[in-house]
Amino acid sequence: MMAYDTPIYNLKAVVQQTGVKADTLRAWERRYGLPQPERTDGGHRLFSQRDIDTVKWLVARQQEGVRINHAVELWRELASADAEPPADAPSHIPPHPTGTALADLRQAWVAAAVDFDEQEASHVLEEAFALYSPETVSLEVLQKGMAQIGAGWHAGSLSVQQEHFASELAMRRLQSLIMSTPPPSRAGQLVVAAPPEESHALGLLLLTFLLRRRGWQTTYLGVDVPIERIEATVAATTPQLVILGAQRLPAAATLRDMARSLQHYNVPVGFGGRIFNMIPDLIAAIPGHYLGRTLDRAPDVIEGLLVAPRQTPESTPLPANYRAALSHYRERELLIRADVHRTMASEHVDTDHMLHVSTDITQNIAAALALGNVHFLDDYIGWMREMHRPEDLSRPMVDRYLAAYHSAIQDILGERGRLIAGWLAQQLELTVTSQ
Repeated sequence: MMAYDTPIYNLKAVVQQTGVKADTLRAWERRYGLPQPERTDGGHRLFSQRDIDTVKWLVARQQEGVRINHAVELWRELASADAEPPADAPSHIPPHPTGTALADLRQAWVAAAVDFDEQEASHVLEEAFALYSPETVSLEVLQKGMAQIGAGWHAGSLSVQQEHFASELAMRRLQSLIMSTPPPSRAGQLVVAAPPEESHALGLLLLTFLLRRRGWQTTYLGVDVPIERIEATVAATTPQLVILGAQRLPAAATLRDMARSLQHYNVPVGFGGRIFNMIPDLIAAIPGHYLGRTLDRAPDVIEGLLVAPRQTPESTPLPANYRAALSHYRERELLIRADVHRTMASEHVDTDHMLHVSTDITQNIAAALALGNVHFLDDYIGWMREMHRPEDLSRPMVDRYLAAYHSAIQDILGERGRLIAGWLAQQLELTVTSQ
């Protein structure tokens, strides 16, 4: 046997020489028969230099955008024609779309997660990571899988427990991926956080991972971060950019406040999140750089800001009538809620749920006023009416609640509640005309 084919390297040595994880090598061997190590009497794998070069060749094809199964097929074609592919040979075939296989893996992960099967969900992810890059799996399986589960929760087909369990699985995996990223290779530091009133972490964790994979030193502070805490962090670290995310309207209002406070430190802010996709007019209210609609493109936008810094866009000022309406509303909001609860007492709605609804709508109304446009609430009310979960108010009950709120606003706020009362009247009129 020639030395080139002599099995002398253990698994650890192959990992060190190729950069491919041990789990991936085992998965390739099991699924495709490549590489083809021999076994010692004790069952340990031994690889030849040919095996190592084969792995390097497959990795090179993946970096060109070729799926691993197609790379294996090409390797076999060249090998059968006595044209052993060198490690640096181009594949001469175009990249293949990854949609179908990724969709299957995503569906398998979703199914395991909603069945509370942590072991199977982990197994699916290991298979996915063996076939695709960590970035691809994170975006196509975890992010899109969680979006699918969130839609099921919204439609009432999945429980909040299923959604929470899946979210925890996804976040734990992302945290593990973040911890395993190599040391930063680029100068400067980025800070990532969610402002007060924001509890969704998945998108910001994923963005932190993508940025670290690109070599950026990125500090993730978590969700619901007080403004004082991020100010202290900025003062201590002097980052090149602070990245903020918001999914809901109340968080967009606190994000605006946070971005304004950071202007005093001369630190630019990048921002994004679902609420800005839903209400594009919100973007103009934030003194910062919008990072775009999709998370996968956000790292490119961020790098553009770091390479060629731009002047921070000015935010639209809050009109005087909105400032006065917000102040008056905050002073009287408890009286309004008490009045609504008295009116709704005969509807036999669970008290705890009524308190939750009241808190939520109060936060959203205050946020819309703080952001300078009551019509930012339109999507929120539409969302309330579309909810189909057993624990939520029915559409007719939502409209009766809004009618009670409208009456309370008129009685308690009077003329100074005209902005809110006028918007509620429009919503109720839209309800009448749509029936």
